[in-house]
Amino acid sequence: MRIVGLETEYGITDPADPRANPILLSSLLVSGCRAWAGERTTRWDYGGEDPLMDQRGQRIPRTHVIPELLTDAHEFNAEHGAVTLRRRRGSWEDPAHLNAVLTNGSRFYVDHAHPEYSGPEVTNARDAVVWDRAGDAIALEAAAAYAAAEGTQVSLFKNNVDGKGASYGTHENFLIRRDVDFEILARRLTPHLVTRQVYTGAGRVGVGMRGEVAGFQISQRADYMEAEVGLETTLRRPIVNSRDEPHADRKHWRRLHIIIGDATTFDVATFMKLGTTSLVLAAIEAGDERLDALVLAEPVGDVQRVSRDLALRETLQLADGTVATALQLQRALLEIARDYVADAVDAQVVARWDSLLERLGRDIFETAREVEWVAKLQLLGRMRTKYGADGKDAPWDDPRIAASDIVWSQLGTGLSARLAAAGQVDRLATDDEVARAMTQAPADTRARLRGAIIAARPDIVDAAGWSTIVLDRDADHGQLEVVHLDEPASGTHPLIDALVRG
Repeated sequence: MRIVGLETEYGITDPADPRANPILLSSLLVSGCRAWAGERTTRWDYGGEDPLMDQRGQRIPRTHVIPELLTDAHEFNAEHGAVTLRRRRGSWEDPAHLNAVLTNGSRFYVDHAHPEYSGPEVTNARDAVVWDRAGDAIALEAAAAYAAAEGTQVSLFKNNVDGKGASYGTHENFLIRRDVDFEILARRLTPHLVTRQVYTGAGRVGVGMRGEVAGFQISQRADYMEAEVGLETTLRRPIVNSRDEPHADRKHWRRLHIIIGDATTFDVATFMKLGTTSLVLAAIEAGDERLDALVLAEPVGDVQRVSRDLALRETLQLADGTVATALQLQRALLEIARDYVADAVDAQVVARWDSLLERLGRDIFETAREVEWVAKLQLLGRMRTKYGADGKDAPWDDPRIAASDIVWSQLGTGLSARLAAAGQVDRLATDDEVARAMTQAPADTRARLRGAIIAARPDIVDAAGWSTIVLDRDADHGQLEVVHLDEPASGTHPLIDALVRG
């Protein structure tokens, strides 16, 4: 068992007003989410957050970083004008209220210029799929509430690029032991993060940050990776992020925050992204030295090389002077991971991993029901043939193809959603499971406590965070009580359980 979680920043537009302010749209969407949730929601507790602590043992001064790296309420307000935007609509609002902490244990909030759904803590990759899909459904409910309140529609996109040079993230979080040396962890994990895109990539039209070169590539995030290790998330983006914000007992735990992954609308891609990385981390925690033979010589450049190699045949230079393809490295990682299977979900991950690598090596289109970039390449290839002339396919920079790349990821009505509705995509989570996960938290993590107290006693919950619940049990005197939940795998607490019951 490993505690994992997913965060998704959605692209947002007003179809009737291309110049609409995305920060205002995002804040109104959060209001829509709170309207959908009714009184069973609360604001976010920023207490204890420290985004400037680095896992390499240093803390960056606040005056030395770009504003986007600061995630507490003060900087969000000062730099992004959230309060001002709310005042234009007739009321001031604390930026902490630009959050909805929900009964399923998640957080729906404004992250810079995007609405973000941060799913609850779960204990396996399959549950991550369920609560990730629940986040998409919640976002659509929020959009419906927004439309009812504002009289206009908003469109949401589960992607990572806007086609104009901007990228926004889908972040993974893994709880790992504090006693694991971070430098060793980063070195041994990097080959997996560089090469796993062969089955986790979402596909993208255009090569280069702004799509300067016509073409198609495997990953949406690849062109935005510029460093091996680093604290930043919006500039100089690293393969391995070094933020040391565990949201747990710091003496025992780290939270590995991974920003290299694509937003995926296919269940299997999401499942494999979390499941394979969890198994590689298990090998790292065990000190498996076989991983050292897979270290890459030029990992940053290799991110782009793998992403642009649709045939999956290009070799990468290893640190020891040998070479290997992305598929060969993944096969080596799979064989190591077999020794760390701990439960039925791990076994499902390994079986799917083996099957995908075999079929990708034989004919990538055999995986079109499971691997998102392959499905997108296949569909857009058909569209290029349809739009072509004189016996030639339309070029990759045809505006209709570029537009279809964006429409692919639109929540609810996009091309990916239509393929799934037509039965052309393998699903791992049922619609009933996703519907329950919209309002119910996982039962086997502290998310259960967060969700249950908000559902049962929203009248006494002043705020909540990942590791805290702030109670106001004496409204007349305003005395707040902070309950600390420092063990993510613990789904019980005597005080919270008693308040939920009584």
